[in-house]
Amino acid sequence: MPSFDYDLFVIGGGSGGVRAARIAAGYGAKVAIAEEYRFGGTCVIRGCVPKKLLVYASRFSDGFEDAAGFGWSLSKPAFNWAHLIAAKDKEITRLEGLYQDNMKAKGVTTIAARAVLDGPNTIRLSDGSHLRARNILIATGGRPQIDEAIEGHGHAITSNEVFHLKEQPNRIVIAGGGYIAVEFASIFAGLGTETTLIYRGERVLRGFDQDLRGDLMQALEQRGIRLIMGERITRIDKSSTGLNANLTSGTMLEADQIMVAIGRVPYTQGLGLATAGVATGLKGEVKVDEYSRSNVPGIFAVGDVTDRVNLTPVAIREGHAFAESVFGGKPVRTDYELIPTAVFTTPEIGTVGLNEDTARAQYSAIDIYKTRFRPMRNVLAGRTERTMMKLVTDGATGRVLGCHVLGPDAAEIVQMAAIAMRLGATKAAFDATMALHPSAAEELVTMREKWTG
Repeated sequence: MPSFDYDLFVIGGGSGGVRAARIAAGYGAKVAIAEEYRFGGTCVIRGCVPKKLLVYASRFSDGFEDAAGFGWSLSKPAFNWAHLIAAKDKEITRLEGLYQDNMKAKGVTTIAARAVLDGPNTIRLSDGSHLRARNILIATGGRPQIDEAIEGHGHAITSNEVFHLKEQPNRIVIAGGGYIAVEFASIFAGLGTETTLIYRGERVLRGFDQDLRGDLMQALEQRGIRLIMGERITRIDKSSTGLNANLTSGTMLEADQIMVAIGRVPYTQGLGLATAGVATGLKGEVKVDEYSRSNVPGIFAVGDVTDRVNLTPVAIREGHAFAESVFGGKPVRTDYELIPTAVFTTPEIGTVGLNEDTARAQYSAIDIYKTRFRPMRNVLAGRTERTMMKLVTDGATGRVLGCHVLGPDAAEIVQMAAIAMRLGATKAAFDATMALHPSAAEELVTMREKWTG
């Protein structure tokens, strides 16, 4: 019988890998986890958590501006980028420590080193040592995609470097139209940076509901963000005053920083997958089945490295399901239906279920309920920005297929709507629910007229 150092060896100390390690150890497995950078992964170290802290910081400018409408007199506020980044770093260090402490409390061995596959059951660490494990879980997440077609792309920053800028840029150009690009456009604009967003498509946030996309673009422009659609950066030049972004149209934009946020790809480069015989897809993602099993017995993968649904709560659920299946003796599959998601722009987006175009393609008849209104907080402030709420329902059964919100606290609202939709709630059930007044969320239960426009 072959001897193994561990029952489970996890490569990658992000949310999915950590959850899998803790649950497996709880079932009595001997577990080790290796992380080459910092425990906590993309979300905790340079993703959702630090980004949300920066989002909060950027929204204080609205609060200071709006306060006058509510009777407050304030001296001119001043923002200190270095203080924000230092406070963010302190919080991330605290969270990383909690991740490590929780794993140690479960008996998981943590290894601060790069680990790669050196065969089906063998791991090679960056110090040259080898370990053997009965099961190996790949949970290395993703990395920013680099557009090598851009001449001089080395002058640009990505979502990795943006959290560690020594100084706040006075001018920034951001290339991309997904979550990261639009969120950082909002962050920098809110902090007072002159912001330009460039996207090769006609509308940002491909795959989202068209009303959300259009209304968000209008709101971003109203907030002073320059949107350039149907263009891309071809070359970046360094100048005496900063950087120059050259566009396909021949336009040249001057900036202090240029951020390329065109998506993320699975982080599998140099991981030894070919050596172990692990099958990968076109983006380098580890191909897995519904139980996160690769084509090689004993090798599994969860999270963004599989390129299924690239969200932190999904990675956590996949890691938990893996551990339950392999070490808990109860096969568990992750359910990918009705996953709520948020885009933390200002105003923010919360959405769950089908967008209108997808619903029309899948159902013979659908009904649309939609409203736009100025939130109460904006009235005395004199702010014209409007909230949009939309329900997509099955025309035959009335079941709510999609819920889409653009406005303050959209993420908080949609999280609760997702529960109702998981339970199969119909529009009639929404209508029968008593409104909570005065609130923005009450609009979801008071919309009555079908949208015909």
